[in-house]
Amino acid sequence: MWAYSVACAWEVVVVTSWRIRDFHDDDLDMAIPLWGDPTTAGAAAAFGPSEIIAAIRAGQPAVVAFVGSELVGSAVAMVDRDHAWIMRISLAGSWRKQGVGSALLETLENRLVTQGVRRISCLFADSEEVGAAALEHRGFNVRQGLLLYEKVESVATSDIGILSEVGGRMLGSGLWEELGGMVREKELIERRVILPLANEELAGRVGLFPPRGIMLFGPPGTGKTSFAKGVASRLGWPFVELFPSRLAGESSAGLASALRETFGLVGELDQVVVFIDEVEEIASAREQRTLSAAHGVTNEMLKLIPSFREKDRRLLVCATNSVRAIDSAFLRHGRFDYVIPVGPPDPDARRAIWIRYLSSIPSDDIDLDLDAIVSASSLFTPADIEFAARRAAQAVFEEALLEKGAESATTELILNCIHDTRPTLSPRIIEEFQQDIEDFARV
Repeated sequence: MWAYSVACAWEVVVVTSWRIRDFHDDDLDMAIPLWGDPTTAGAAAAFGPSEIIAAIRAGQPAVVAFVGSELVGSAVAMVDRDHAWIMRISLAGSWRKQGVGSALLETLENRLVTQGVRRISCLFADSEEVGAAALEHRGFNVRQGLLLYEKVESVATSDIGILSEVGGRMLGSGLWEELGGMVREKELIERRVILPLANEELAGRVGLFPPRGIMLFGPPGTGKTSFAKGVASRLGWPFVELFPSRLAGESSAGLASALRETFGLVGELDQVVVFIDEVEEIASAREQRTLSAAHGVTNEMLKLIPSFREKDRRLLVCATNSVRAIDSAFLRHGRFDYVIPVGPPDPDARRAIWIRYLSSIPSDDIDLDLDAIVSASSLFTPADIEFAARRAAQAVFEEALLEKGAESATTELILNCIHDTRPTLSPRIIEEFQQDIEDFARV
């Protein structure tokens, strides 16, 4: 099964990249044929080439997709205060259903959001028009009877300045689905965290209060940051990552004051996922700290979390490699709803992660021994597997370029790369993690 799926992937996948950029005046000669061809039109017929050209010359948002020197797609919008209409999505016939339309829309959306647009609409004359699949993939909803595609952006106009000030951003869609392996952790977080937040009305009817804070703990490299970003992506909420060391350096008044100011700004957002990694830096056990300033930072965080939890549609995600070093008051009920272990991948998870990375590396070995690869990487984190796979790809690249060898990997090559990669984990670390699960996990 493994050899078959990989062989198929290597036979049919042809990597041809496109690039998306803003529309330039000298793109007109190549774009007009797309706009004039009814088979490429992805918007209502009311907008003809002349209207589109006028909109572009008036400074309305427009982006194009190129493959090499060939213009293969375009998307044009018209903005009216906080509402935008997509005038035209056009794709060359040979580039349909390959993700170009979705990429054009994502870039165009980013331009519109920065201009304060909150609602984006697109009216189609026919359900088979070009662009419908791209709109649905980007999260637009269809209004029955009209084929009106519409999307309400999750970032309000008033939130844009705040996000810029605190370094927040909207993450691309699909990050949750890209988390390979880790099935148990994904299912747990999906059920306990994402679904209640995404279905607040139902949760309220049955008396379930959606979580406002979760703590992720586990050895380094197990994907805690990726899980936090995946949650934000899955919810469609802005993602704000706070770096205590950076905040301390930016504020002359000290870290406690900087945290208070930042949480005050974040509290004004309509919805947000706030992430603090290595939170033990600001919330370690106070009996282990001798400096009064350190006590002050921990005390400040203990006061900030309850006020953060008072509003709906917000989630604080903290992560630590050493949950046993966290102040006990910080972990108690009322501050964090769940304390969730994110541990090293089991064999099934390692297999899934290896498949993800090896599927992009050609191989002539039809009997690629995935069992041996999984077994040899028993102490590897997802980050370790990614690094070892990168080593394998680098080895194939150098062999092909410098030695004129085959552009393919073998089981032996991959095992050698595993042997040359120092694992993050050790039996002692795993033993301590299992004890931490018994002592601290709350799911």
